[in-house]
Amino acid sequence: MDRKAHWEGVYATKQPTEVSWYQAEPVRSLELLRQAGASSETALIDIGGGDSTLVDAVVSEHLGRVTVLDISAAALVRARERLGARASEVTWIKADVTRVELPAQTFDVWHDRAVFHFLTQAEDRARYVATAAAALRPGGTLLIATFAPDGPMRCSGLDVARYSPEGLARELGEAFVLKQGFADVHRTPGEAEQRFTFAVFQHH
Repeated sequence: MDRKAHWEGVYATKQPTEVSWYQAEPVRSLELLRQAGASSETALIDIGGGDSTLVDAVVSEHLGRVTVLDISAAALVRARERLGARASEVTWIKADVTRVELPAQTFDVWHDRAVFHFLTQAEDRARYVATAAAALRPGGTLLIATFAPDGPMRCSGLDVARYSPEGLARELGEAFVLKQGFADVHRTPGEAEQRFTFAVFQHH
């Protein structure tokens, strides 16, 4: 499966509120960023940020110098258009997180809501973990949200992996220490409930 072609197709054919992961306000992610002490000086990267509204809130609330990485050019275009003049305050990277080379020890916070669970191949997960470990500063925070063990088995026409906080800890390995994990329920625009796992890790 060509991941890039798949996600370009999704963003080219669906409006933001037509995708299941849409949130008008990313409440849990913002709560965790604030708990992590995010400020205007925090170097934050949002993995698979697409046209999520997280970047709007980060810019408005001065929660960090934010980089948005997404595999879809169409998603990034939509986000930039929505932000308007404020888009210049954001660094935009069009890339597959399992193939990208990011500058070493650059980021204080790595945020990922709903990318990691699409990585159903062990080699992709290994590359993701290695990329995060290299890009985060020692002591940095990794905030991750995936489908929970009782969450959906498929999303956007793709199979997914499902995790508990402890399962995520096993996947991330010794480079990361689990500090917090909890269950959450996301209500889709179609009023369906999706069960998520949120977890906070500290990078050694």
